[in-house]
Amino acid sequence: MKRFLLFLAALSAICLVSLAPPAQAQGFVRADHQQILDAKGNPLILRGLGLGGWMVQEGYMMGLSNLKAQHIIRHSISEIIGRKNTEHFYLSWRDNAVTKADIDAMAKWGFNSVRLPMHWNLFITTMPGQKTNGRMVWNEEGFRRVDALVGWLKTHDMYLILDLHAAPGGQGHDIAISDRNPNSPSLWDSHENQTAMIALWGEIARRYKDEPTIAGYDLLNEPNWGFQDKHDKGGCRETGSAPLHDLYERAIQAIRAVDKNHMLIIEGNCWGNNYAGVLPISDRNTALSFHKYWTPTTQESIEPFLKLREQYDMPLWNGESGENNNDWYARAVALQEKNGIGWSWWPLKKIGKGNPLEIKENANYRRLTAYLRGEGKKPSAKDVFAGLMQLARDSRFNRNIRHQDVIGALLGASGGSEAPN
Repeated sequence: MKRFLLFLAALSAICLVSLAPPAQAQGFVRADHQQILDAKGNPLILRGLGLGGWMVQEGYMMGLSNLKAQHIIRHSISEIIGRKNTEHFYLSWRDNAVTKADIDAMAKWGFNSVRLPMHWNLFITTMPGQKTNGRMVWNEEGFRRVDALVGWLKTHDMYLILDLHAAPGGQGHDIAISDRNPNSPSLWDSHENQTAMIALWGEIARRYKDEPTIAGYDLLNEPNWGFQDKHDKGGCRETGSAPLHDLYERAIQAIRAVDKNHMLIIEGNCWGNNYAGVLPISDRNTALSFHKYWTPTTQESIEPFLKLREQYDMPLWNGESGENNNDWYARAVALQEKNGIGWSWWPLKKIGKGNPLEIKENANYRRLTAYLRGEGKKPSAKDVFAGLMQLARDSRFNRNIRHQDVIGALLGASGGSEAPN
């Protein structure tokens, strides 16, 4: 499972440098000192859900924690049913797992935002090289799906946060999060991968610079990497994180070359919890995102982040939280909102409970996962393909199991009262 217990060493005092003046993006969500403001300049508390599992499948969401990363799951499936049928399943999954009906339901339940975890390979077809004369070849599928999502959200005056969840090469040792292949150069080991990430953000900025439905660009999800100490796999003891800070600044420069409007969001090392050496950041229209899993719901548990908010005069946003029980959810939301912090719960749906929507498993899919976990015999290719296609259909909103108690825990007793039948 992708999460790591919150660990934040006491941060050394870092002198603030001279920063650029705040961006005045009229008509756009923006960071204004320690608050996030809406287009009219009013304080905005983002209350949202993350679309985890749609573009980036993590093993635990699919009943395959042992396989961890999407590329491993995909390869394992392909060995049984072949590449063509595997691609057919994944395309059907992306067509069904998130549709307008999901967004309509979220709006009726009372959520005002969505965080989209993006996989780089749905946006980049070919990396720069000799065959492309040094150019990036874009994959239009990813942009087409973002366009559709923007349209669905705009109908309800909801916001979208674009999150680079799986960066080229992968940004951490926790391979499930970013679909990283440890046998290939990571984001940190490859100049080409970093260049591709920066180019991708530049292209996103070019395409969406005038779209106010997008509240912000979450530049890199949960980096977890020890730069100074290779034994510190998660970067939780890291005191420098210079490569992370440098990559953020380069990405910001590429975005601001074409897009002066959108709020930026940065995450620290150690799964978004260690900011030593990451701050300060040059752009003032930037929010700080932390992730909160399993930790106490006391004021003390978020005090380190509140101190960062005050020290660096920038707003806080909890970009991920969840995978717990309803009592914890209600207390965590209350804690954050009491401190003026918005949130995005993880995820909207998966196989298993603990989220607003649950995807049902079918018998053929259960036989496949049992085999891939080493707990059963190999099923036939015909049954595997049938089970996968049934799973893709069952990922659709009207076939999901709805957990109104989870929605109520997040939004209060009235949450979910207008849920569609």
